[in-house]
Amino acid sequence: MQREAQTSELIAQIDDFDDQDALAKPDSEQDAQTSETLEMDIIIKTEHANEKATTTAELLLCMEKKISHVEQLYFTEHELGEKEQSLSQMEQDLIWKKKEDAGFTVKIQAPGTEPTDFQVSPLAMVQEIKQVLMDREETCRRTCFSLQLNGVTLDNFTHLRSIPGLQEGSILRVVEEPYTVREVRIHLRHIRDLLKSLNLTDGYNGVEGSSPSFLSCVTEECMEGDGLKQVSCSPPDHILPGSKKRLLVPLLPHTNFGKSSECLKVLTMSSWNPPPGNRKMHGDLLYLNVVTMEDRHFSITASTRGFYVNLSTIYSFNPKPANPSVLSHALLDLLGHISPVFKKNFSVLLKRRYARSTHPFERIATPFQVFSWTAPALDHTIDCVRAEDVSSFSLGYEEHVSAQVNTLKARDWNEELQTTRELPRKNVTDRLMRDRAVFKANSDFVSTASRGAMAVVDGNVMPVNPSEEPRQQMFIWNNIFFSLGFAVRDQYRDLGGEAAAHAAPVLDLNGVRAYWAVDQEGLYLIGTVVIDYRGYRVTAQTIVPGILERDQEQSVVYGSIDFGKTVVSDDRYLELLDKPSKKLRVQRHLVLNKDDTAVELCSSVEHKGIVGNDGRRYILDLLFTFPPDLNFLPVEGEDLNAVCQHLGFPRLHPHRLVCLRQELIDAFVEHRYQTFMETVSKSSEHDREIAKAVGTSAIKTDPITTPQLPSAIVTLPDQDTEHHSLKNVPVNNIQQGSSIKHIFSSVRNTFDIHFNPNVLCAGVRFPKESTEDIQKQKQQLKDAAVFLISNQIPAFTKSCLDHTSMPTDGVTLTEALHQHGINIRYLGTVLEYTEKKERLDHVYRIALCELITRCAKHLFKTYLLAVEPSALSASVSHFLNCFLSAFADAGVIQQNDKLASRRRSRRRRSRASVGGTVTAWSNLTPTDLWGAIKAEAQKYYHYSLPCGGVEEAVNKCRLQRITLLREIAIKTGIQILLREYHFDSEHKTVFTEEDILNIFPVVKHISPRSRDALFLLHCGQSRVQQGCLKEGCELISQALGLFTNVYGALHQDVCICLRLLGRIHYILGDYAEARGHQQRAVLISERVLGIEHPNTIQEYKHLGLYCFAGGQSVTALRLLYRARYLMLLVCGEDHPEMTLLDSKIGLVLHSMMACDLALKFLENALALTSKYQGPSSLKLAQSHHLLAKVHESKGDFRAALTHEKERYDIYRKQVGEEHEKTQESSEYLKHLTHQAVILQKTMNWICKTGSDANILPLNLNSPSRVWIMEQLNLVTGIVLIPLSSLLRKIAFIIADDIIVGL
Repeated sequence: MQREAQTSELIAQIDDFDDQDALAKPDSEQDAQTSETLEMDIIIKTEHANEKATTTAELLLCMEKKISHVEQLYFTEHELGEKEQSLSQMEQDLIWKKKEDAGFTVKIQAPGTEPTDFQVSPLAMVQEIKQVLMDREETCRRTCFSLQLNGVTLDNFTHLRSIPGLQEGSILRVVEEPYTVREVRIHLRHIRDLLKSLNLTDGYNGVEGSSPSFLSCVTEECMEGDGLKQVSCSPPDHILPGSKKRLLVPLLPHTNFGKSSECLKVLTMSSWNPPPGNRKMHGDLLYLNVVTMEDRHFSITASTRGFYVNLSTIYSFNPKPANPSVLSHALLDLLGHISPVFKKNFSVLLKRRYARSTHPFERIATPFQVFSWTAPALDHTIDCVRAEDVSSFSLGYEEHVSAQVNTLKARDWNEELQTTRELPRKNVTDRLMRDRAVFKANSDFVSTASRGAMAVVDGNVMPVNPSEEPRQQMFIWNNIFFSLGFAVRDQYRDLGGEAAAHAAPVLDLNGVRAYWAVDQEGLYLIGTVVIDYRGYRVTAQTIVPGILERDQEQSVVYGSIDFGKTVVSDDRYLELLDKPSKKLRVQRHLVLNKDDTAVELCSSVEHKGIVGNDGRRYILDLLFTFPPDLNFLPVEGEDLNAVCQHLGFPRLHPHRLVCLRQELIDAFVEHRYQTFMETVSKSSEHDREIAKAVGTSAIKTDPITTPQLPSAIVTLPDQDTEHHSLKNVPVNNIQQGSSIKHIFSSVRNTFDIHFNPNVLCAGVRFPKESTEDIQKQKQQLKDAAVFLISNQIPAFTKSCLDHTSMPTDGVTLTEALHQHGINIRYLGTVLEYTEKKERLDHVYRIALCELITRCAKHLFKTYLLAVEPSALSASVSHFLNCFLSAFADAGVIQQNDKLASRRRSRRRRSRASVGGTVTAWSNLTPTDLWGAIKAEAQKYYHYSLPCGGVEEAVNKCRLQRITLLREIAIKTGIQILLREYHFDSEHKTVFTEEDILNIFPVVKHISPRSRDALFLLHCGQSRVQQGCLKEGCELISQALGLFTNVYGALHQDVCICLRLLGRIHYILGDYAEARGHQQRAVLISERVLGIEHPNTIQEYKHLGLYCFAGGQSVTALRLLYRARYLMLLVCGEDHPEMTLLDSKIGLVLHSMMACDLALKFLENALALTSKYQGPSSLKLAQSHHLLAKVHESKGDFRAALTHEKERYDIYRKQVGEEHEKTQESSEYLKHLTHQAVILQKTMNWICKTGSDANILPLNLNSPSRVWIMEQLNLVTGIVLIPLSSLLRKIAFIIADDIIVGL
């Protein structure tokens, strides 16, 4: 069904809830970015529409949807003028960049081929062109070549725009160059990548930025010539509604391209390497051994001129060329010459690699490694590149020392990170180059730090202080400093000991993320990565130049090194920290030094300012960046609000490093402002006019994008006491004769809320004149604490009730909580809010699963510390047996390991003891483990678990074992074998040691984002919201280009842009373009987030809709089946998201006249809609109507009448008899009644006469495609209504996960 843009005005609100999570990251980085560079940006938020507040027929079917409103930040007139000027400048920069970046076509001529056209960008470098050529089918055999223009060799790192004479139509010639040892190694790595390009082994092993993707497998055989195959309509039994089977094997579907045809048996380095001196004089570089598929053995020489077969064997060295001698510049050509099977199979491999069913996105490396928690059994094959990588990995003692002393071998990570941040940022091009360099350096640092942390834990790096006990040891490898997350020298004695030491690195990382996002010029941060691996928490940091050569007392020029007793400050640091402190709402304040002199700070005393030998000013130890959370920090003499006390706060926490989130601080300040404005508006008519004037001067409103206050604030009893300080605000201080600017200034000063991070620090003292301010700060912390309890947690539950938040697993639940400023330690409180509430049943189960698996993770960390390396697989499988089954016998597992070590090394024994007294892993029983989980839940989350074992968790709490397995595996880094696990066995262990394939690191790090691209993306969404679809599409396309320029093709922000572009094109009726964008979005989501991540499930749903709209019904069905299977695996069938999915599947099946199957899915959707929307929901009425239509198609008019009557009753009660939709339902009831009468007469006639002559035919036609598309759009949340050219009024409604335009 195509809709022409000339006949319809399709007004759409693009920004759905999913995009909210991706664009508005629940961390301080995104908040600070929004504060600084995106201040004029429009932040889209969603608000639930009142179901009964409707007056038009068009809005009726869109009830209970989210209505978007726009919230803008508040600026003075001067600030607004500055932002307008910067916006104008950015537009000019973008226009200039667009002209500069206009691509042109050149011709590439490789040896022995005709010139081919090649589209290039002036901003691209020659090296990037070479990389593209190495990936193209025609030129993939070569790696050692140069590009020449008119006989002049081009420098690899020159931008094309800087090359004189390069223009449209120029011919670039590929010229083969002599090899070096480095070039030979690059050539071998490239060949290895080509031979394994269709193999998913690297993706399962989590190396080289590889990760699996299965979209091509799901859609193969269907993307071309999509016919209606009746057999394709039926899904596997485990996908059908009501099935209790939760299979794991279908997660990684079999694909014909998963295993490529074998081309070689062996390709390795020869033992004759390196060449002797006399052979080097002949140009020999390396020697290779090859075993072909014909089982022929060859020794090959890699020389400066190319590759040839020599006469050497395993036992004799004869480097002379074999007869006949063949010299090939590319090794692949030589292999094809000596092995016909290689030539044939490699040709097939290339055809598959470049076939339409595979996409380049499946081969590109991701910037951050993604690990798969399950994998099939993999064959370990000979791989010379892998072996060389391991041998060249600097882990030995001698190499370690040289890397520590002589930094020539290692990259200076600190210098790289700081230099990239110092790059110019004057215009868009400069900022893009800077963002790109920063992102690349950071992603490389994260990758190297992760490998180094694993080497440290595995014992492959010597400590710099080997005489210290293991918990105090530190490591330096590859110019990265590694420390373990244990309490050292009583550093955290008063803060919680080991629990505080474990939490501190993540808090420090959050502080680094916050200051990184502010991006203060002249203030430097060290690169920081936190890695959890095998029970250890490792912090990897770059090294400040000179910090290891001086004592800490000599290094610190700002802050304190003795917990606030001695404090120093520095004017330059105060200047540098002024802007970040304002953005992060940190109060500038005075503290007393040990000699009672006042010292000014604008951060926590624990923040340390160090001037490195490079002259840069660094800020370190940022774990106290955000204010403390008094709900979990009992302070003697300080009583919390009655609301908190009523709920049992303050509560004891395992450590005292409890901080509020930045999202909570921002929400608290916004709430204070709204409350104040409401107080002002109620004072008098004159005050209301003043308040209105303040709002007008503060915000340049738009008739379409006027900000709206929340329609209601969910509160608890006695909440008003939290606002006592607001009620005492002297409203009358605003003089009647004040100017608008003065009024706004007064309001800003009133709500210039900042927090003193040192208020409750035990060792910090304040001057006497600050006493009153300190009391205000303490009260402000109490107000923030009660605000979290009385506002934010109820607001979260309300968002789940109206489905603006729809968590699917632990990750999305955590993101939703963080978006509301709720720390994960409140998980027990969230469970108390949601238990025994049917419409929040899905949230309760997801939160309960998250709490259980987090407690299990805490115990698993300590459990692993007592395990020797040789028993890792056995101990992990035993832990999983205790966690997920009722039978666990460690003896069964241990007896299989005949080589189990009886004696632990001294070092490993001492390191294992750092976790404290732990029961031996083999003695752990399911009862012990679940008892410990219950105790941990009570201690950490203050929640009493309703289940004492996995059986109760499954039967009583309705959790899924497969979901628990997935969550614990992701949280701990466990990778298990892909097979079906039978958890019900009472006398046999579910997991064996062979089922544990690997343990991966769980990495936490900073992910820099492109601010200019984010700005364009927000602007594009704003333009789409205003109805300017084409202009918005252009802006989002520009944002996509900038994102790709900075990150590369694989990044979540690129996925967001592609998703939005797909939706816009779908609304405009360009289904092919929509499908193309969405296909790439699915691939990126699978590669970057994971194959079963909730975002990936959403992308599959959208692609299924677009495929059906484009006429590919079978493909659409397979995509929707895939989405349903993933939903079943992740969260089960009882989830409101399953309602939309089953409705879509039912409609697609109905279009294919598979009515019996359609009924199964639609009936399940009806049951879930009734549960999660209520019996009077208009969505329930729509579900009844869909079922009525299917029953009509079957000829079952009695059932159709029953469902349609239910629909009619809901409409009549909700909107009255006279409403258009009620009348429509009434007419359909008459039609069904008429058809039923005809059918009954027919049956009576046949029974009476025994003849079927003269029978009126029944109208049992299949539904029209137009009607199916309309219903799919309604289910999805899209309403497309052609508007008259004279009608220019716009109404916006956003559905559960896509767009509604009226």
